[in-house]
Amino acid sequence: MKYQAYPEYKDSGVEWIGDIPADWDMWKIAHACPYVASGTTPKADGEIYYGGENLWVTTGELRESVIFNTQKKVTDKALIDMPTLRIHPKGSVAIAMYGATIGRLGIFGNDATTNQACCVMPPSEILHNKYLFYWLYATRQEIINLSSGGGQPNVNQEKIASLKVSVPDYLLQENIANFLDHETAKIDTLIEKQQQLIKLLKEKRQAVISHAVTKGLNPNAPMRDSGVEWLGEVPEHWEVKRIGLLFTESSVRAFSDVELQYPVLSVSIHHGISDKELNEEELDRKVTRSEDKSLYKIVHTNDLAYNMMRAWQGGFGASKLSGLVSPAYVVCQPKTLLNSYYFELTLRTPNAVTELKRYSRGITDFRLRLYWDEFKNIYVPVPPDDEIETILNSIVAINLTFDKLVIISERQIELLQERRTALISAAVTGKIDVRNFK
Repeated sequence: MKYQAYPEYKDSGVEWIGDIPADWDMWKIAHACPYVASGTTPKADGEIYYGGENLWVTTGELRESVIFNTQKKVTDKALIDMPTLRIHPKGSVAIAMYGATIGRLGIFGNDATTNQACCVMPPSEILHNKYLFYWLYATRQEIINLSSGGGQPNVNQEKIASLKVSVPDYLLQENIANFLDHETAKIDTLIEKQQQLIKLLKEKRQAVISHAVTKGLNPNAPMRDSGVEWLGEVPEHWEVKRIGLLFTESSVRAFSDVELQYPVLSVSIHHGISDKELNEEELDRKVTRSEDKSLYKIVHTNDLAYNMMRAWQGGFGASKLSGLVSPAYVVCQPKTLLNSYYFELTLRTPNAVTELKRYSRGITDFRLRLYWDEFKNIYVPVPPDDEIETILNSIVAINLTFDKLVIISERQIELLQERRTALISAAVTGKIDVRNFK
């Protein structure tokens, strides 16, 4: 669509906004809204302050949408004991002020209070709330630029209150908001279609790989019953063996100076075993930390490793290098010249993951553990060595094809998101004239 400009412009006095239509005003948020405020987090837990009927908005609820409910609610006593927990009216706009969520937005679909990380602006006779929502969305980068705090940037409510907003008359604000609702909905639909396409591509990739590692590449190969429920039929010339016949458990710890300098690796349920050392943050998040590296297990190239607590989710990996893994991992060394990567892919197929969960022990899912004594009794397909290499080479080509398709879709999403942001910015700063939008 070709948009027209307004007939006349003037300098807004704000560098990033530039010129605005001649009949628009500039208002500080503090002057345009009845108040600008934040809330607090009640210290006491339990029934004293939590579990009431009053919505309590945190940055987790700020998702660029209307908020009708919250994960936690506070009691009337909390409102009485903590004056900063004031109830803000339906229609209020909230913006996140701290950390990674800074700039995230929401509109209250019901009356609500907030924690201290949210800055709230109630409905105003000067600023239409949805127009203000879009204006804050457009100015998000400017808000981030105002932040301070290094690794954890934050912006206080005084800085937000001092922001200058380009303000047309109220009816035009409403029209701009309606225009943006309409146009962004169309863009969001296109983005969602691309996201669905990426999801389907990933599912298709997994299905193709699963078929390759459990049924082979030859659609005309004679098949036979494997005798294993999760596996079903396999090519007639394939073997089916217990893990314990193919691998042996290794609990060797780092001892020599060379081994103690090995990188610390982890296994992901999405990408297998890492091929580089984890940084400090990843170490804290992914493995049980120990300053004594002699407690870590050694994993060598082509060893198969898995996290006992994540095996039921497909947390397997064939190592590409020598390294160290957490004592909570099981390291499996191949007894012959098997390519362990084939077995990583086999064990991460959906049917295999179901089988791994069946062999795992624990009261609930997140307490399940797969020990070697159970793991070694699981049956897996074993094609001839040359066929394994052919299958793996085919999977390299499969991954390249799907990676290219996913990259194209991801780029489309980026372009649509850029278009969305640019359109919002142009509308709320008067660069395009939407007065005739119906």
